[in-house]
Formats: sequence, C-alpha cells, structure tokens
Amino acid sequence: MTFSTLAACESEQGSRAGATPEQTKTAGAEGKPLGKADLERIAVTNTDLGGYDVEQILAAPWASRRTADPAECAPVVQATGGSSGFTATARIGRMMSPRKGGPGTSMILASHSARDATRVIDALRTAAKRCKTFLDIGVGFRYDEVAIQPDPGYGDESVSLRLTQLAAASADDDPVRVPYAVVAVRQGATVALFYEFNRPRGTGDADAPVVPEEIIRAQLNKLGKPTVPK
Repeated sequence: MTFSTLAACESEQGSRAGATPEQTKTAGAEGKPLGKADLERIAVTNTDLGGYDVEQILAAPWASRRTADPAECAPVVQATGGSSGFTATARIGRMMSPRKGGPGTSMILASHSARDATRVIDALRTAAKRCKTFLDIGVGFRYDEVAIQPDPGYGDESVSLRLTQLAAASADDDPVRVPYAVVAVRQGATVALFYEFNRPRGTGDADAPVVPEEIIRAQLNKLGKPTVPK
C-alpha cells in the first residue's frame, strides 16, 4: 500500500473521530462510508449482549484473495472467513462466545461505498444460488451442500446460507464434515457478515449451526435501523 493511500485512509477515518454515536448511525443509514473509528464505536460489546463474551478479531480492509473452483463460487468461500472480493473503506471483527459454552459467532463489519456494499450482497447471493459444491483452492478443502436460506429480512437487504466444509489433513484421510451458517446484511453502506461453524465431537455429525438472532439484532440496532424480519 502506498503512502498516499495510507494518508487518504487516515484522513477519512480521522475526519469522523469526533462524531457522536448518533451522528455515526445517521451517516451509516444514509449510505455514507464509515471510518474504522466509527465501526469500532458502534460494534457490539459485552454490555449489548448479555450471556456472551465479546472479543476483537483481526480484519483487514483489503479484498479477500481466497479463490475457488469453479471461480464463480469465490464469494461463498470468502464469506466463510467474513470477507468479500471488494476492498473496504474500513473493516473490523468481533467474536461472540456464549458463556454457557457452545460454538462462537464471528462478525465482520465492513464499510464500503454505497455501490460496493450492494455488490457484496449481490455477489454472495448469486454465488450461493449457483454453487452447490466447490473447492477452496487455498487450503484444498471442498465445500458441499451449499443451500441459500429464506431471506431473513434484515437491514436494507440480507442473505442467509448454509454449507458444509469437508476438512481433511491429507487426501488419504476421511474428511471431517463441518457445517457452516452465514448471514450477510447490508445496512446503508455497511455490510455486517456473521458466520458460525460447528465442529463434530466424536464420530457423529455436528448439529447445524445457527447465527443467534439476538446477536444480529443487537448489532443492527447499533447501526441505527430497526431490524424487523419479514
């Protein structure tokens, strides 16, 4: 990344450093890209989510380089890591772990131009409809049983899908079936991508994971728009 690009990013993020939470919500709802400081300000915390421990996880603003075979399935494999093929103005991550135990939910908040935010959701929805099975080229794992779910009706637009990762240490090993759930929501120029997976214990299959609705509601409410599923 060049110095001029870094300076531009720092200038954009710094320009909103004194914004109040309400001003940040308004900007996000109007489709204006938010800076990293804005996203940090409106990300869910332990206070917003009783029963969960919320931790920061790394998230980079650049476009994901994860590829798939067929290539048109790349948006799905990218979403399993909380990213997309579009560079973000800013991107942050959180992990919500239930205090009573069980799989945690990862969330990536990404700020884009209004056009790119729409394209992120469109690309994921299109790929999920077309791809039933594909190979993650980077790690050599296959995914199958890709199934788009009924639209949950969150935010300005949303898409939900389930799929299964076939993870194996080598080609000679039987793969472990790891089910995933992904929910992506666009609210203005911000995309909230939630994902959860459930590794099996013992010899049985793992239960299908579900991204908890209370996590989605809590985050979208902090983005400034009521979340009433259709």
